Amino acid sequence: MDFSTDNLTGIILALLSSGFIVASFIIKKKGLRRAAVVFGVRADVGGYSYLLEPLWWIGMITNKFLFLFIANFVAYAFAPAVLVTPLGALSIIVSAVLAHVILKERLHQLGIIGCVMCIAGSVVIVIHAPQEHAISSVKEIWYMATQKAFLLYIGSVVVLVFILVFYFAPQFRHSNVL
Repeated sequence: MDFSTDNLTGIILALLSSGFIVASFIIKKKGLRRAAVVFGVRADVGGYSYLLEPLWWIGMITNKFLFLFIANFVAYAFAPAVLVTPLGALSIIVSAVLAHVILKERLHQLGIIGCVMCIAGSVVIVIHAPQEHAISSVKEIWYMATQKAFLLYIGSVVVLVFILVFYFAPQFRHSNVL
């Protein structure tokens, strides 16, 4: 993959967007914590005191600020999705790391391993991204969507979702986030 000026612009916009999103989450969490200390009622037990906390509102407004999402959206105009999407997903990893460093939240060993694997995967995807291929017709999309490998993938996903919803969800209900 050649890294043209457009690709570099798209990568920078995706990283900026992720950075702002992460910052807004950290600010919101600090606001929630401050509200719990000042007002004595935490949001997770039904308290609404965080609505009186200016730091929470700053985090909420910056999270909803259109620049965050516009920068990510515009990144797709400059670089192929195979470059922009993994970089946007890195905001989750950066959030976990910054929550560990700034908010002093504990990141368990499996979380650290998961973060490292996600970063390595994103880097591998970005480095080895194929050239973007322009789609010229609806017939070409239909042809790609009816390939055996794609249909097998879609079928597998649907079956897995049904297994998760109808077997595992009733079994584990509130004991697992999944």
